[in-house]
Amino acid sequence: MEYTYITSSPEETISLGESIGRILKGGDIIAYRGDLGAGKTTITRGISTGMGLGDEVTSPTFALVNEYRNSDSKLSLIHFDMYRITSPEDLETTGFFDYMEEGSVLAVEWSENISDELPKESIIITIKRLDDTVRSISIQAADGDERFENIGT
Repeated sequence: MEYTYITSSPEETISLGESIGRILKGGDIIAYRGDLGAGKTTITRGISTGMGLGDEVTSPTFALVNEYRNSDSKLSLIHFDMYRITSPEDLETTGFFDYMEEGSVLAVEWSENISDELPKESIIITIKRLDDTVRSISIQAADGDERFENIGT
């Protein structure tokens, strides 16, 4: 199932992310695709808010992984940047497989670099920059997963 939404501002992208965050469940893996500056961290900020984790989300570019947890939320969000990951050994050092086992929601920027390691039921979110503020955001979920239908702003 694939659903496409158009957002016209960072605020609308965050709002769409909030809608996504409210319907995620433990074990979901979001695999982002999109160029530098497309809005991957922006939509993750919304997802975190929708999950009840707040909006203090930053790009994991230098840390490789950021964890967002709080005692009031039953789910945690683990945000990865796989830009510099070039081998299965590199991936192992991020703790990716350990996080998969704990039942958190994983959000993976530059998922193309680890596509062979992603489960087939991963949620693929492709963000295309149409101009300075407008984004086309496509959400591809497993067959039968209709959670992302009609969630757009």
